Amino acid sequence: MSFPKDFLWGGATAANQIEGAYNVCGRGLSIADIMTVGAKGIKRRKTEVLEEGVYYPSHKAIDHYHRYKEDIDMFAEMGWKCYRFSMSWSRIFPNGDEEEPNEEGLKFYDDLVNYLISKGIEPLVTISHFETPMGLKKYGFWAGREVVDFYVRFAETLFTRFKGRVKYWLTFNEINCMSTQPWVCAGIDSEDEQVRSTAAYHQFLASAKAVMLAHKIDPNNKVGMMYCGHFSYPNSPNPSDIIGTMKFNHSMMYYCDVQCRGYYPSFKLKEFERENIRLPEQVGDKEILKQGTVDFVSFSYYLTHVTGEATKDIVKGLNGLDTGYKNPYLKQSEWGWSIDPQGLRYALNLLYDLYQLPVMIVENGLGAVDTIEEDGCIHDVYRIDYLRSHIEEMKKAIEIDGVPVMGYTTWGPIDLIALSTGQMSKRYGFIYVDMDDNGKGSLNRKRKDSFFWYKKVIASNGEDLS
Repeated sequence: MSFPKDFLWGGATAANQIEGAYNVCGRGLSIADIMTVGAKGIKRRKTEVLEEGVYYPSHKAIDHYHRYKEDIDMFAEMGWKCYRFSMSWSRIFPNGDEEEPNEEGLKFYDDLVNYLISKGIEPLVTISHFETPMGLKKYGFWAGREVVDFYVRFAETLFTRFKGRVKYWLTFNEINCMSTQPWVCAGIDSEDEQVRSTAAYHQFLASAKAVMLAHKIDPNNKVGMMYCGHFSYPNSPNPSDIIGTMKFNHSMMYYCDVQCRGYYPSFKLKEFERENIRLPEQVGDKEILKQGTVDFVSFSYYLTHVTGEATKDIVKGLNGLDTGYKNPYLKQSEWGWSIDPQGLRYALNLLYDLYQLPVMIVENGLGAVDTIEEDGCIHDVYRIDYLRSHIEEMKKAIEIDGVPVMGYTTWGPIDLIALSTGQMSKRYGFIYVDMDDNGKGSLNRKRKDSFFWYKKVIASNGEDLS
């Protein structure tokens, strides 16, 4: 058995990293819009009042809002079967808590979805991708239970408006980033574990309610969860390293447990007891979590970790690179991320073994600095090598291990602004965008060598990786 005939090949983006047009047609500010540009080793600042003369990358991004047809034409040229993107909450509900949606915002996504369908590309929509509206600050963002209802209203608006046109949905992007990057995940700027646990609980509840609504509005809807791919190997067979790895895995995988099984695992409840953390549970919540489990598991995959006795608490940072150990058997990218194709096969097996649900890889790719040669070409053989090796391992998970993999959408298939720094120089795309780290450039699009390679991969349904 090779890749299924209906395998969903494509790419993935996020509204706040691609659209721009941050104040067009009634759109409100999101938490992404107050983040300045940073750099490697320099954190992005958050400024609740926008400062004059300061570059905020999401405000323009790569101007997909005005260029979506050009971009989708190039996606279609590659032969994509699926495009994962997010719909900006504050474009549709500018402050997040309005009774009625902003029609101009919905119209943009109407046009985008219709254009995708006209090109034979299946939409996969992330409902919330690191862009909680700033207007929800008065409720404490996701620390406030009111936000659950505002999210459900937003989700219901999308399910109703796009019924029959969008059938694949993700409730939250990388929900376990609540433990590593709570600001981007939920507008939470606090080290207090009670606050973070409360916000996570509210997102679990919102997700479950959204799943139930999606199925009620259209039984054909398939709703997934998304896990930020934290997968780890024990540093050694020393029992202390094995237990340290178990604890690390518990700290991350419990997010999947709640959304796939419908309840908190016992180890997490015991941790709450020890830490005196109280979940804001109300009557009926347990039933909602149980009934609102997801239809499939999706995840991002870029690297693996090594963990053990020295891995204390939750590692900080978007990708949790500092676990106390390095893997001497793996090469690293320019950004210090371990390159581990076999780890993808391991991850696919792990998730399917645990939850017995279809699995989808919705982010994978290599961030690198690309060079335009004198002849105007971009020979990104390093990106091709990276993707080829990962697709080979994905194929083994399907053919040898029997894992039901739904699809594969690479991250940043067109160069976009980085979440961690807001820069453009760390590029993932098959399509080059002429813009520098300060937002300067023509924004012209250019096909890299990987563009033509991925087109061949899709045309052969993964058989030709040469």
